[in-house]
Amino acid sequence: MTVETPTRLSPLSGWQDRLAQLSAGLLLRELPFLTQLALRLRPGSPAAQAVESSLGITLPGPLRAEMSDDVKVLWMGPDEWLLVAPEGQQDDLVAHLRVAIGDEFATVTDVSAQRTTLALSGHLVRTVLAQGCAIDLDPRVTPVGSCLTTVLASAPITLVVRAEAASSVWLLVRSSFASYLATWLVDACTEYGGGTG
Repeated sequence: MTVETPTRLSPLSGWQDRLAQLSAGLLLRELPFLTQLALRLRPGSPAAQAVESSLGITLPGPLRAEMSDDVKVLWMGPDEWLLVAPEGQQDDLVAHLRVAIGDEFATVTDVSAQRTTLALSGHLVRTVLAQGCAIDLDPRVTPVGSCLTTVLASAPITLVVRAEAASSVWLLVRSSFASYLATWLVDACTEYGGGTG
């Protein structure tokens, strides 16, 4: 008797065709199943220094993200960061961090199932997001590397600016809000000239 392993579905698994129909004004795709770890520790503490040394990064300060390496680090609060890495690295990364931290006070929690990530790019990104988000995406206000917890069309998100003039962003959204937010983005893109209508 063969036991089949259930197929793992992302929050937007049925959306590929609809997202692919958007024009070049706004390219939208899901980055499913990314490793996401919540890291809590005191900035500047021995635990923070151990994490920075072991990952070869500097924990970013308020409203910033470090996006240059395989492990992305997003500032989430005064003593909290979100580590984002490729799919399937949860166990290894947790074990690595716990060894580095040792007996110092810190917590590392796998929260990968909580959110999915939407990658948006194109010249309509700022225009579309401005219709549902109060954040000023002018590059003088939110330069590359900005990381903001906010609301988009009533959905709580973390927004990370990845390119100049916010022409490329990540939206990290709770899995339960992903379909709603994708619907809103597709509709908004169509309304502002970026969709197939």
